[in-house]
Amino acid sequence: MKTTITTVGLKRLAVATLFACGIVHAQSTVPVMQPTEGDFEARDFHFQSGQTLPTVKLHYATLGTPTRGADGKVNNAVLLLHGTTGTGRAYLTPLMQKELFAAGQPLDASRYYIIMPDGIGRGGSSKPSDALRANFPRYGYNDVVEGHYRLLTEGLKVDHLRLILGTSMGGMQTWVWGERHPDMMDALMPIASQPVAMSGRNWLWRRMLIDAIRNDPDWNGGNYTRQPTHWTRTTPVFALMTQSAATLQKAAPTRDQVNQYVDKTVADSRGVDANDYLYWFESSWDYNPEPDLGMIRAPLYAVNFADDMINAVDLGVMQRTVPKVRQGKYVEMPESVNTYGHQTLQHPEVWKPYLVELLKSLPAQK
Repeated sequence: MKTTITTVGLKRLAVATLFACGIVHAQSTVPVMQPTEGDFEARDFHFQSGQTLPTVKLHYATLGTPTRGADGKVNNAVLLLHGTTGTGRAYLTPLMQKELFAAGQPLDASRYYIIMPDGIGRGGSSKPSDALRANFPRYGYNDVVEGHYRLLTEGLKVDHLRLILGTSMGGMQTWVWGERHPDMMDALMPIASQPVAMSGRNWLWRRMLIDAIRNDPDWNGGNYTRQPTHWTRTTPVFALMTQSAATLQKAAPTRDQVNQYVDKTVADSRGVDANDYLYWFESSWDYNPEPDLGMIRAPLYAVNFADDMINAVDLGVMQRTVPKVRQGKYVEMPESVNTYGHQTLQHPEVWKPYLVELLKSLPAQK
């Protein structure tokens, strides 16, 4: 195994905070914290599909410094997990830093060791576009969580976490973490997720994106010689599902502005590798934590939003599933001028009070 650590320059952060499909919300001007970035190489990585890779690179960024308890083990680590189209840098926006990591905030970087990995298939971690393209192993959420686990335990020598917090896909993986490693964390906070397998509208729109790639005339089974681009015409569907009606109306209040918005969204998506994008959405194939929710031991506080079309509150999913978690509870925040649909996850000022509540309920760090 190999771990490489570097310090990231401010320019490389590129935290312009573009929301899905180009919508940008106001950001507060605060001093930018400079994270430490590194790569860990996990040897002989076995995927649940039966495929293996001799080495999987796992990229990460950290804020803060690890502290150790009386037993010599790190006792202040926090793991933050990103969404389907993101990387660990999703947590490095000025707004996230101001609301979560600044002095006196719930995850004050002077108190906590904050770990923000890029999941397998994304960012600086191993992914199809590196070389293997369609021959890259068919990874699922369980494989991504296993990558997180090996990064923590083998690379960073962290065997316990004060908190795991994830948004969207990261929220889904937070449920998985609680089941696979129930004694490794003090608390769990999945945001904008539901602990059930993909189905109904939530799988329908993803399937549309997947099929658009597979049926692109330049796809060639994933072994294309030039990037397929026809499929990118479907990418505005992502904004349709992740943004509230009010947010989209504000971003594009006239027909001409909608046309410009669509064209820009499509143009921007052409910078994304088609294989990577396909794998991102297909990787939910193994996600179904519902049968094992009773295995979660840590206190869990799930936060969802009433105007989130991906995690529809009218299905009663949380009411049915969260009682299966012995220390579980949830909140479904009503739609308001301060919510943005699924992308409310990018606004910690909205959901931060629940994080504060969860942390205050925990016993003192050992």
